[in-house]
Amino acid sequence: MIHATAIIDPSAKLAADVSVGPYSVIGPEVEIGAGTTVGSNALIAKNTKIGKGNIIYSYASLGNDSQDLKYKGGEAWLHIGDHNTFREFCTINRGSGGSDITLIGDHNLFMSYTHVAHDCRVGNYVVFSNLATLAGHIQVDDYAIIGGGAVVHQFCNIGAHSFIGGAAGLGQDAMPYVIFHGVPAYPISVNLVGLRRHGFSESAIEHIRHAYRILFRRGNKLEDAREELIKMVPACPEIQLMIDAIDRSQRGIARRSRSSKEESAQ
Repeated sequence: MIHATAIIDPSAKLAADVSVGPYSVIGPEVEIGAGTTVGSNALIAKNTKIGKGNIIYSYASLGNDSQDLKYKGGEAWLHIGDHNTFREFCTINRGSGGSDITLIGDHNLFMSYTHVAHDCRVGNYVVFSNLATLAGHIQVDDYAIIGGGAVVHQFCNIGAHSFIGGAAGLGQDAMPYVIFHGVPAYPISVNLVGLRRHGFSESAIEHIRHAYRILFRRGNKLEDAREELIKMVPACPEIQLMIDAIDRSQRGIARRSRSSKEESAQ
C-alpha cells in the first residue's frame, strides 16, 4: 500500500490499509486513519491528524506552515475529519502558532487549487469549487458552497446552506440560506435549490424567504431586523441560525443591496 518511492517520517502513524502513492511525503507527527488514500506527489507536511476514508489527490499540500507573518514556529495543528476529498494542488495550512488548530469536518469537497488558511473552521458537506480561497480565521458552516475563484476576507463567517457565487469577494459575513454574488459580495436571493435539495419543508422555506426580506429588502436596521426574526422562531426554528449569525458576527453582515435595475427585475 506504500509505494517504494514515498517518504514516511518515522513518527508518522498510518492505519494498516492507508495507501500512499509514488513520491509522496508524509512528515513528522502525522496520523492518517483507515481507508484514506494519498495520491502521487502529495505532501502532508507535519502535525496533521487525518480521519478515515479521505481521498488526497496528486500535488495536494496539507499541514504546511501558516502564511501568517506572525507565525514563528511552534506546534500548530491541522485536524481533518472523515470522508473528505482534496483535489489536485489544494492547500490547507495549519494553525498560526502554539496550540492553534485549523479544523476540517467531514464529507467536504475541496476542488483543484482551493486554499484554506490558518485557523479556519470548516464544517461538514461543504463544497469549495476550483480556486476558492479562504484567508485566516474563517468559519464555514455545514452545506455551504463557495464558487470558483471566490475569495473570503479573514475573520468572516459563512452561514449554513449559503452559496457564494463564482469570483465573488466576500468581505463581511454571509447569512445562512442566502446566495451572494459580486465584489463586494451582496445578497441575491434565498438558496431555494439548496434548501429543497436538503429536505427543507415548503413552510420552512417560505418563512426563510420572509426573513430574507426583513433582513435585506425593507431597509431595516440590523438590530430591528433581529427582533423581528426572534418572533419567527416558534413557527420556524430554522430562523435561529440567522439570529446566531448576527450575534456572532465580528465584521458585520453583507447586506449591500443590488442596483435598482436589478431589484426591479427580481
